[in-house]
This record gives sequence, structure tokens and C-alpha cells, in this order.
Amino acid sequence: MSMNKLIHRAVRRDLHRFRSALAAFVDGDRDRAAALHRAWENFEAQLTEHHQGEHEIAWPALTAIGVTGPTIDSFDAEHDAMAADLALAGDVMRQLRDSASRSDADAAGVAMARLEGTTVTHLDHEEQETEAPLVQHQSHPAVKDMGRRFSRRSGPATAGTFFAWMQDTPSSTDSAALREHVPGPVLTVLGGLFGRRYRREVAPVWAGTDAGSA
Repeated sequence: MSMNKLIHRAVRRDLHRFRSALAAFVDGDRDRAAALHRAWENFEAQLTEHHQGEHEIAWPALTAIGVTGPTIDSFDAEHDAMAADLALAGDVMRQLRDSASRSDADAAGVAMARLEGTTVTHLDHEEQETEAPLVQHQSHPAVKDMGRRFSRRSGPATAGTFFAWMQDTPSSTDSAALREHVPGPVLTVLGGLFGRRYRREVAPVWAGTDAGSA
């Protein structure tokens, strides 16, 4: 699968985790509320970076391999809807952090379900239109340049957090596919050295929440 689809799978994974964690939230658990907000900050940053990077880097490459302008315009409209729901979910997650109340966990669950609906609709559509061209044209100069530009977009700390996030998965298939796109030493150095904060502060938040995750 393409790197794009692997990122999408990580996004779906975290949305599932948030819904499970919010459904199980215990009223007044301030430590859990703070932990979920730390995980939210990472997720929000990863999803925002992904869709902003697509505007800047991916769309020209997709155009070069035959994805049409109207299709990309529809992706942009879906991104706008997703960004609005992401902002709404961020507001209620911050409210939950501050209150640690069951009622705010319920509100966050509703916002997360809305965000999941908007986001998964877009991811499904994007994959339907782009996965086959990306796999078919993986050696195309525009696709190779897209990969290089994404690699240069982030510094080591941001890249290390990204790779630690990508590897935080119960799926051996996803882990193996990631190694087809990213050299092992890069994952070891960046994800290992610069991903330590993610593994210390975010990964433990998800213990026990992966049952049934895609």
C-alpha cells in the first residue's frame, strides 16, 4: 500500500482509540483527562500536518500522474469540512482536560464521532481515487519528488514523533508496509531517538484500547 494509505490507517486507528477511551472515561479522573489531551495534541498535529502537506506537495504530484482537477477540488472541500470538525473536537477535548467530567467526555465522544465520519469519508474517497495511481506510478519522477519533499518538510524531532506514531500499531501488516517505504536505519534513528517523548507520553494512553481497531 502507499505511504498515504498507511498514514490514513494511523488516523483511523487513533479515532477508534479516542472513541473507546472516551466511552470508558470515569468521571473526575483528571490524570486520564490530561493524558487523553496529550494524545489529542499529537493527533491534531499529525492530521493537520498531513492535510496541509497534501495541499502543498501531494496535489501537484497527483496532477502529474493523472488525477483530475475536479477530483482534487473535491478533496479540498472535504479537507475544509474535516478542519472545521477537528477544531470543534479540539475545543471539547480541551474542555474535558480542564473539567475531567463525564458530561464533557460524552460531548467529546459526540464531537469525535462527527470528526470520524467527516474524516473517514474523505480518506475513503481519496484512497478510491489515488491509491491505484500512486502504486502504479510509484517510480514516476513526480511521486519520487513528492516523497523527498515530504521528507524535507520536517525537522528530526517532528519526523521522529511521526515515525513513532506510525509504528504505534497493533497491525504487523502496517509495520511491515512502513518498512517498505522507509529504510530501517531511518526508523531506528529518528523514531528511536526523537520518538522517545511520544513513546513515554502518548503511547501508554492507548493501553487496552486497540481491540477491534482497523
